[in-house]
Amino acid sequence: MRFVDLLSMSMNSLRRRKLRTALTVLGVVIGTASIVVMMSLGIGLKELNQELIESYGSLTAIEVRGDGGYYGYGDGNTEPHYLTDEVVSQMEKMDHVSSVYPLLETEVLFQQGNYSTNATLVGAPREYLEQIPLGKGSLPDPGEKDLKLIYGNSIISWFSNGRRGSSFWETGELPDVDFMGRPMFVIFDMDQYYQSMGDGTQKAPKKYLTGTAGVVEGDARSGGMYGYSVYAQLEPLKSQLKKVFRKKPIPGQPTNKKGKAYPYFVYSSCVVNVDDLDHVAQVQEELTDMGFEAYSSSEWMEQTQQQSMMIQAVLGGIGAISLLVAAIGIANTMMMSIYERTKEIGVIKVLGCDMGAIRNMFLIESGCIGFMGGVAGLLLSYGLSFGMNRFQAIGALMVGQEGDISRIPSWLSLTAVGFAILVGMVAGFFPSLRAMRLSPLAAIRNE
Repeated sequence: MRFVDLLSMSMNSLRRRKLRTALTVLGVVIGTASIVVMMSLGIGLKELNQELIESYGSLTAIEVRGDGGYYGYGDGNTEPHYLTDEVVSQMEKMDHVSSVYPLLETEVLFQQGNYSTNATLVGAPREYLEQIPLGKGSLPDPGEKDLKLIYGNSIISWFSNGRRGSSFWETGELPDVDFMGRPMFVIFDMDQYYQSMGDGTQKAPKKYLTGTAGVVEGDARSGGMYGYSVYAQLEPLKSQLKKVFRKKPIPGQPTNKKGKAYPYFVYSSCVVNVDDLDHVAQVQEELTDMGFEAYSSSEWMEQTQQQSMMIQAVLGGIGAISLLVAAIGIANTMMMSIYERTKEIGVIKVLGCDMGAIRNMFLIESGCIGFMGGVAGLLLSYGLSFGMNRFQAIGALMVGQEGDISRIPSWLSLTAVGFAILVGMVAGFFPSLRAMRLSPLAAIRNE
């Protein structure tokens, strides 16, 4: 018997029992939708975590610091490991390292009118600055020698009025500070600044007028990876610090036993960029072996992925229970169909129909139930997913986190329908064997 004939007989049998078929298909619909929605929530949670981690920095970037803390002063018993230009060159030659960005950080005071704040000024290579999303202005020219600054979007909220003693966190109103339109003064010698505020015997440090290149994208409350620092090109910052402190030790830079400054800069940290995520752990281990402290977002990512996989497995298991119940319903429907069609089966056998064709007829029938339920369940899943994401979008406006909580990739859609068909055929397998084993004479005599 041809496949087309078997398919026609199976569909006719399902049409003759519309209510029973509809109820059985409904069970598959609920089971399929449960699995897809539960899995989509697990996938959405995993991808949201990944996007959150990536927002704080590249997964292939490793942050390197000295073994003794911020600048690598050591533990007092061993020679400290400094991040110098020579060390940066060594890192650039390591296998799987695509680039290294040395970062020089210094604490300064910004003043504009009656407003002022302390902040971290970060000097970085231009390649690092090109990663910063700007909301206003543009990067300084590559050959720019003057110090021009890029302000983090949340820095403005730190400025306070020295006369009124008020700040953004007290009043809820942003201070009257304009990075792009008004001059900004910077005090680099913070030690002298604090001493001058004591008994008044120490002269106040010199203020330096600096230009503004741009402001990081985002509002004052959004923060982000670049929101809380001020950035500048590395070489102009070095030149500025040499100009300000001349032969005096630069605050934060290590000195020799005589208290004199080294003839080179020691960087606060370095960002080591790896060519592939698979090589991050290897490079990180090599950097640690060199005596430095190395951190990467991939460590956090690995932990969150393991947690997400566990949650996804639990959610998928909950959905699978519904489909198991649906499989029992299919088996029950097929058994009832065999009892009702016993005489028909007997006639088919007497006419010489192959036993395999009888089995296939019932397998196709149960597979059709799985297919119809799987497709309808998938459509229902898309509707539920859309509704949950719309609800999540409303919540995102309140909590500031964007992204779909339910995500149904194409592979999940195809797998869900295929799994529903497979469950249907497995559920119909044992009833089909019973149909094959029926005695033709006993089946014909059946009333």
